[in-house]
Amino acid sequence: MVRTVSTMLELGTAAPNFSLLEPATGEQKSLSDFDSAKALLVIFTCNHCPYVLRIEDGLIQMGNEFKGNNDVAIVAIGSNDADNYPDDSPEKIAERVKDKGYQFPYLFDADQEVAKAYAAACTPDFFLFDADRKLVYRGQFDDARPRNEAEVSGKDMKEAINRVLADEAQVDTQIPSMGCNIKWKPDNAPEYFTGVRAEG
Repeated sequence: MVRTVSTMLELGTAAPNFSLLEPATGEQKSLSDFDSAKALLVIFTCNHCPYVLRIEDGLIQMGNEFKGNNDVAIVAIGSNDADNYPDDSPEKIAERVKDKGYQFPYLFDADQEVAKAYAAACTPDFFLFDADRKLVYRGQFDDARPRNEAEVSGKDMKEAINRVLADEAQVDTQIPSMGCNIKWKPDNAPEYFTGVRAEG
């Protein structure tokens, strides 16, 4: 396991479009499906990364907290190479959604092009957009990591979402998310990935 840090995409970047399969329903979900939300959180994730597993219940709880709030939309995207990492296949995503009770869509990025468009590097990697779909936050969920005892609170992410809802500026310092690197298909790793900082 190589600890990989988010690319920290430039703030103000427009949300790239997507149209992806939602394995749990068999439907396609697009960026435009979330147009009514004032805040849109896009999460690149997977089913087995220890960094994801450490905060997954907290993510689901946060989804429950914002359920019914039409001003907040959350969407998870799995972009790992499912051929070499079958735990991240569409079938396994559908199972995970059912078993864990996800209240927000969990999509499958089969060709990894959406991950590239967002310059996603690790799981989890977070991208929060405002009502104009401009990137305002791309930091950590909270301080919890597999090797520490920090509480899984989602404090950083909840504060960022609430700032969007209140039309307030984000904090100046955003701590990068960290996790396992996205598992790229052979010869498919994007050019930006070679410059992503890795630790351990």
